Amino acid sequence: MASVPPHVIPLRLVQPLAVDLPRAVAVLSGESIAGLGTPTPSLRSGFRRYLTDLSLPIRDHAPSIVFRKAAFVDLGEVRETSDGCEVEIGWQSSSLAPLFPVFAGRLSLTRTQLLLEGYYAPPGGELGAALDRAFLGIAARGTARWFLERAVEMVCAGAPEIEPPGQLSTDPAQPIGISRGATS
Repeated sequence: MASVPPHVIPLRLVQPLAVDLPRAVAVLSGESIAGLGTPTPSLRSGFRRYLTDLSLPIRDHAPSIVFRKAAFVDLGEVRETSDGCEVEIGWQSSSLAPLFPVFAGRLSLTRTQLLLEGYYAPPGGELGAALDRAFLGIAARGTARWFLERAVEMVCAGAPEIEPPGQLSTDPAQPIGISRGATS
């Protein structure tokens, strides 16, 4: 595996969930995905781009304190895997003022979970990474949770047998969280 710069940090976030895979593949393969933002021309072949507002809640218990940043979210083509499907994903600021983390990775779906994993670079390069580590990955965790919540809404919308959770599980018995080491 190639080495990554010290300001680029691995991220892994899991949401246990009953997933209707055929429906999820249809939603993720669509030209326009409701809830993800405004479709806009992509700069990469095989990718769809959306202009959206990424949100970074400052505190779990104070949802009114939220930073928002216009960003591009890029989705690749949906690929089948042995136990589900996955789609390459990335996001970045839509302006020259990168006030949010840049992320590159993938969203994987199985019948029992959504997994978002990849690498993010906090704003501010090495100084931003040091601050992010000092504050326990607030920027990475916040934007990743925002996206994973949107993904849950997208794949569960209109499916009566599947109800999206109100928020990501924080039960210690559930495998949710950020991995700061190598991703598995």
